[in-house]
Amino acid sequence: MRTLRRAAITTALLLAAAGLHVIQSGAAQAALPTAAVALGDSFVSGEGAGDYQPVVDANGTAQGFPGWSAPNNNAYFCHRSANASLFKADLPGIQDRFNLACSGGQPHDVANASSARANGRTVKSQLDQLRAVAQTHDIDVVLIGLGSNNTQFTFGDVATLCANRFIADAWTGWWEFWAYLGGDVPQEPCTVSDLASPAEVSTATDETTAALRRILDTLAQVDADGVHQVVLQTYTNPLPLDVAPEYRDEDGRTDTRDKFRDLGAERYAAGCPIHRASLAPGHVFSSNLGDLVKNAYTTLAAERPAANLRVLDVQRAFDGARLCENPGSPSGTLATPVRVMEGPTGNHVTSLSGWDKIRIQRAANACVTYFQTCQESWHPNAAGHNVLGQCLSGALTAATRTVVTCARNANGTLTIS
Repeated sequence: MRTLRRAAITTALLLAAAGLHVIQSGAAQAALPTAAVALGDSFVSGEGAGDYQPVVDANGTAQGFPGWSAPNNNAYFCHRSANASLFKADLPGIQDRFNLACSGGQPHDVANASSARANGRTVKSQLDQLRAVAQTHDIDVVLIGLGSNNTQFTFGDVATLCANRFIADAWTGWWEFWAYLGGDVPQEPCTVSDLASPAEVSTATDETTAALRRILDTLAQVDADGVHQVVLQTYTNPLPLDVAPEYRDEDGRTDTRDKFRDLGAERYAAGCPIHRASLAPGHVFSSNLGDLVKNAYTTLAAERPAANLRVLDVQRAFDGARLCENPGSPSGTLATPVRVMEGPTGNHVTSLSGWDKIRIQRAANACVTYFQTCQESWHPNAAGHNVLGQCLSGALTAATRTVVTCARNANGTLTIS
């Protein structure tokens, strides 16, 4: 039986403050309930999976949905979902689960209040939240998703960049481009260097490694019995390496022609408004994120050979079920489509057919002003988080203690190795 050392000390201090003294008996040293905890960013918080729960802000107030026009720094927009992978995983022996991750979370937010940086949310540092859980629970499993947002780049900015270039290309005529926009609106596909340079990835790796080190140090200090499994999850790409033919051809011509407004509308409806030429660079970017996590693991594992630390590589977890990979997208996919609103209305736009560029610009501006109106875009949906939950279950029971790969097969089953 695990002993309640921390609770015993806390109880003794409280009683001492009251002028009382108690000798703890074996029966009083009951075991703490076990817990699994999620830390990090949107890919573990449950962004895209819906059923978002109230989030306690830095002042201790539980924030429910504040309305679409509320400031995006509201704690609720951490989007902690009841459908997040932590809650879908089979975790034998775990009694309670705590989602402390926050959509948009950065390495900075691990040891510092998120609100202390630009575009951060009004929540306490994730370490402070972790310490609070450790007061009442024995932490046995820790899922960490960290690295896609940092001081160098963020997933949201990368996604916005490539989607906006495609939309501009599809809806802006050459004469408007030069006569009204001065020729300075990027319309070309994204390249690898547009998304994250090697130097930026290197700096992001250092930031992430330092934050993970702080988490491991804190766990060593606060975990009731000092025994816990830590899983570092990588990232999966919501888009394929190429789109299905119905999103590639129009009137017998491919999207290599000058303008393709009809294809633009079709791809938006399907959830993938992006140049085909941007898809391969996007996969390089997500692969680099995976390497970032693996390199951080290598550093930490060398420093702490006794730590129960492993990587869960989910880069291939959505194979065959990515947006626009098959006809009928976004139905049957494991990721959320790109969706915007015309202002903070609560009504996501599902079709741009017949729209002019002014109306599209209005919707794009709504995303900038009220980021919550589009922040679910290109994240795992509820089905996707269910798959990631299965991956987590497999990672915790896998014989390897290094890198566990979770890949989706053609028939929808998973291979975890």
